[in-house]
Amino acid sequence: MADVQEQQSQSLGQDEENEIVTENASFVHGEPLQDANGPPKVDSEVEILQEKVTKQVIKEGHGPTPSKYSTCFLHYKAWTESTQHKFEDTWQEQQPVEMILGKEKKEMTGLAIGVSSMKSGERALLHVGWELGYGKEGNFSFPNVPPMADVIYEVELVGFDEAKEGKPRSDMTVEERIGAADRRKMDGNALFKEEKLEEAMQQYAMAITYMGDDFMFQLFGKYRDMALAVKNPCHLNMAACLIKLQRYEEAIGQCTIVLSEDENNVKALFRRGKARAELGQTDAAREDFLKARKYDPEDKAIARELRLLAEHDKAVYQKQKEIYKGLFGPPPQPKPKRTNWLIVFWQWLLALFHGLFRRQRQKSD
Repeated sequence: MADVQEQQSQSLGQDEENEIVTENASFVHGEPLQDANGPPKVDSEVEILQEKVTKQVIKEGHGPTPSKYSTCFLHYKAWTESTQHKFEDTWQEQQPVEMILGKEKKEMTGLAIGVSSMKSGERALLHVGWELGYGKEGNFSFPNVPPMADVIYEVELVGFDEAKEGKPRSDMTVEERIGAADRRKMDGNALFKEEKLEEAMQQYAMAITYMGDDFMFQLFGKYRDMALAVKNPCHLNMAACLIKLQRYEEAIGQCTIVLSEDENNVKALFRRGKARAELGQTDAAREDFLKARKYDPEDKAIARELRLLAEHDKAVYQKQKEIYKGLFGPPPQPKPKRTNWLIVFWQWLLALFHGLFRRQRQKSD
């Protein structure tokens, strides 16, 4: 029975080669848990990469490390070591930085040395001496870095492309970028089928880097449709992975990105509804499922989720009814008072004297 239900709930996940089976969502790699007050505290072993660059692993990655001229995509936060002042944070922009190893800016030399030692998905803490950072004079525009400032980086390597010629994305044609993204998506689908969810998400994330906001903004007509035909399935596939990993908030984010482009996308509505239901957001989940059913009334998975929500609501109502029944049951009946025979005797005696007194008075009259 469980297998049948799983197959029903997965029916919205399969779309030929474009989308994977199951549910989850967004190209916003989770921001580090430790935040703004300063660099995170890391207990892992210190690795000396170069005289002025050391590394501590925060989260392990997978696969090989990038070679020279690889196009790397990374997120990072940067602090001056002496003052703990954070001067840059790419996670806030929700768009990874593109860096070609061997062709990086001079002030990024130490960062590039660290990145070249990392695997896709790895997060690390780097300590970079000022000689391989912003130098003797620092930087007085943006970012603002004082002279001779050693720098601490918290960096995550989203992924990289091996390219011997070091060709940046900006030099690719639209067709080249979409084609490269599509290959990444297919690689992600293959990894998903092997239950390698983290690695699959890494491929989807890399596919999406080919179609950043600046690139999509320039497209219209058939080229925009071509890009969205690759980009949206990647977000939906990430949502599927995230639901399996029980990272429901992130799944909702991925689906919402798709719905911002296509508000009637049934798969996005269904998967967002699944994630919301898991978080107990039953009203919002029902709204998503009802809207999905409007555009696909015959889908059994949608009907099943609505039925589960109805059963959940019924169970909650019965439970509340039992609770309130105990709180507001019938009022307690007063206990009968015990008879005080002494009082009864005195009342009888007084009545007797009163009767005798009245009779004596009538005789006198």
